[in-house]
Amino acid sequence: MSAPVHNSPNREYPLERTRNIGIAAHIDAGKTTLTERILFYTGMIHKLGEVHDGQATTDWMQQEQDRGITITSAAVTCTWKQLEEEAVVKNFTGQDQRVNIIDTPGHVDFTAEVERSLRVLDGVVVVFCGVAGVQPQSETVWRQADKYEVPRIIFVNKMDRTGADFQAVVEDVREKLKANAVPVLIPIGSEDDLSGQIDVVNLRSVTYSDSDLLGSTYELGELTPDQLEVAESARESLIEALVDADDELGMKFLDEEEITSEDIKAALRRATVANKLIPVVGGSAFKNKGVQGLLDAVIDYLPSPIDARAAVGTKDAESTDLVEAPASDMGKTCALVFKLWSDKYVGKLVFIRVYSGTISKGDQIINSRTGKKTRIGRVIQIQASDHKDVDTCYAGDIAAVVGMKNVRTGDTIHADGFDIMLEPPAFPDPVISMAVEPKTTADSDKMSDALARLSDEDPTFTVSTDEETGQTIIAGMGELHLEIIRSRMELEFSVQSNAGKPQIAYRETITTDAKGEGKLIIDKEVAGKGQYAHVTLNLSPNQRGEGITIDNKIDHSDVPKIYHESVMQGVREAAINGVLMGYPVIDVHVTLTGGSSHETDSSEQSFKTATVLAMRNAYEQGASILLEPIMTVDVDTPEEYQGDIIGDLNRRRGQISEIDSRNGFSQIKAEVPLGPMFGYSTDMRSLSKGRASFSMEPKCFEEVPANEMARLKEQMY
Repeated sequence: MSAPVHNSPNREYPLERTRNIGIAAHIDAGKTTLTERILFYTGMIHKLGEVHDGQATTDWMQQEQDRGITITSAAVTCTWKQLEEEAVVKNFTGQDQRVNIIDTPGHVDFTAEVERSLRVLDGVVVVFCGVAGVQPQSETVWRQADKYEVPRIIFVNKMDRTGADFQAVVEDVREKLKANAVPVLIPIGSEDDLSGQIDVVNLRSVTYSDSDLLGSTYELGELTPDQLEVAESARESLIEALVDADDELGMKFLDEEEITSEDIKAALRRATVANKLIPVVGGSAFKNKGVQGLLDAVIDYLPSPIDARAAVGTKDAESTDLVEAPASDMGKTCALVFKLWSDKYVGKLVFIRVYSGTISKGDQIINSRTGKKTRIGRVIQIQASDHKDVDTCYAGDIAAVVGMKNVRTGDTIHADGFDIMLEPPAFPDPVISMAVEPKTTADSDKMSDALARLSDEDPTFTVSTDEETGQTIIAGMGELHLEIIRSRMELEFSVQSNAGKPQIAYRETITTDAKGEGKLIIDKEVAGKGQYAHVTLNLSPNQRGEGITIDNKIDHSDVPKIYHESVMQGVREAAINGVLMGYPVIDVHVTLTGGSSHETDSSEQSFKTATVLAMRNAYEQGASILLEPIMTVDVDTPEEYQGDIIGDLNRRRGQISEIDSRNGFSQIKAEVPLGPMFGYSTDMRSLSKGRASFSMEPKCFEEVPANEMARLKEQMY
């Protein structure tokens, strides 16, 4: 029986030789520098740009260049030819394998960019600093990759830095991330003595040339006795791990057959794809050592779209029947929208990952959320800020399309007759908000348009209007996030704005069961048109993080089915403002129990209004409480400032959960309410004479203490 055909004869690179990978890590671990080296060695760029001089290819936004950080995930495509076994010295201009790369931000305020990238990638290179090891945001990235079961390779970067320790980072990964990390390319030397890598699988050395153009050639050679001892020990440990993780190699080992380098490589590939082992490569992107070996490892061990699990969805939002979309150009078209971007030349770019079939210019495809057909105007291959028009994108491709209307991040698009809805990426709720207003009347309409387009692009950025004051409220993941939004409004949309002080995104919930009843009766003799609706419901507290859940037990004989969706809308609308201080309500289970209707006076609007009344009636009986966002705060500080930093966090109502020491630095992990953390960056730098750094991300919502609640009410009134 012949193997199934996956590839269209028209595609340039077969699926087997395609890799979709992300580069992810803690801020400043060197992701963008690594991406820049990969593009250089693969021949996609001919001059290296550096993050610190604002010239990196994937940091193309003005704000990224100004700040030296990655804000938005950038997609690039390159090609790579692996080393031929007989070659001794190799120039890297081959074009055998296609690698699609997404360089993601490290700053926690832009975690949505990492989340949506990992949702559509087949593998990820997680970068760790050779000095700092596992840092807070790298733990977040790891959890996100675990959620989507994305196979990983680790690159231990910055091995040229003072204090770099490859083995210590490997142990850190095993201990903190509980990952089965196995070194495959161990750095030769460190700090100023970094010269190459020990190839554990093939028992040879890889020495990079300092005299040649930016490390673009290297030499394979014999290991010294000391290096051979390290290599053989690592190889023995690797085989032991593979015997446990891979049945095929395990059988060879038990049968006492010879285990070759090819056997090890094949078994490590299977174990990596199955998420049982994590290959580790050491080097220095900035010093041009080890990047080519990492590229070879990406090809050797990370999955192609065929190796990765087939995309699985349901027929529609209500269905539980699973539908598969295996990676094949010959299959029916299925793709996931993972990002929207407003381009000043092209218009709205819709980034997609094609899972099966093909998408061509002029195609009519269906959006599973709306059920409506839409036409593909253009298909574009993205090279960071550069665009290249193509006729077709194939299964496994990451591309952008133009011409789609009424589309959101997370939408599934598919062929007519192939009903499938893939799971969208999940995004956290905003935790901080502020009021903004245009500086001039002329900016008013432009600001509305700018905010609408920016909120389309970013699922963690929301825009609303305060009903009492009429102010425009923007909300996001942190102070930097909102600062970048305002900066983008000015640079990209020419909108100048004033902003109020940042505000906490509090939430409300109930603590006891409650019953609610809402009745809307308007006499037609008084209003000219009668209205009637009656709804009863029960509320009960949900576990934290469960959100609003609804159980509809209304009998159709009491309330006709035509009004049930309006009742559901009433529940959702009532959750926008609680009764305590007007904040959104979360973590409540609603059981719709009954009601009544009128043959002529009932309407969808009247049932929505009656449901809102019933919900508010129940909120008032449910012992509502106010919740505040609690943040996980990680501070890296020289040990001599540890006491001052901990004391300051305690004063901010922080709970210290962990203290670790490494290379003269303390890593302090704490849980702190968001409110007292405003302005923390300035205070922390003052306490540590500018030497400490911190990161902060949302953890959960917890009840506001009584004394703080009293203070908030006093401020309110």
